[in-house]
Amino acid sequence: MAKKTMEVVKGLDLQRYMGRWYEIASFPSRFQPKNGENTRATYTLKEDGTVNVLNETFTDGVRSSIEGTAYKADPSSDEAKLKVKFYLPPFLPIIPVTGDYWVLYIDEDYQYALIGQPSRNYLWILSRKPHLDEEIYNQLVQKAKDEDYDVTKLHKTPQGENPPEDAPTDTKGTWWFKSLFGK
Repeated sequence: MAKKTMEVVKGLDLQRYMGRWYEIASFPSRFQPKNGENTRATYTLKEDGTVNVLNETFTDGVRSSIEGTAYKADPSSDEAKLKVKFYLPPFLPIIPVTGDYWVLYIDEDYQYALIGQPSRNYLWILSRKPHLDEEIYNQLVQKAKDEDYDVTKLHKTPQGENPPEDAPTDTKGTWWFKSLFGK
């Protein structure tokens, strides 16, 4: 049976989408540590219209991160279908890895979102806050199910009460060095 065409958000306001998002749940991926917690993504719009992507996760209190770039797959389309490009390994950026990033749902206040891609091998539930209301979470899971995702693979991401830092405006990561040296 052919899977139905995935519904994708139309007319996404990239400006409003920027900022910090916390990963509430996801399909485990080989790119992320299995026991990562406080996982989050910070998006910053660049002058050329592309988006700087900073993904971070913490394992036993140690931060690992990867930076990449997102851009519209088809600039003439109003569908929220983005491409995300990372270079691996991060310390020796030689191999570009490009993936699809489709916004399947976002609430009108841009507070939580459902992200997937055409193969249905990846799925993320993101929220502006580290914790998402259970009822909203269940609605997003149902939306994913309606799009033929195998939601039994969803893994909730542990998020602490106090995220590791409280300066969301710093996208350069300098807060990390400051905390390291106690400045």
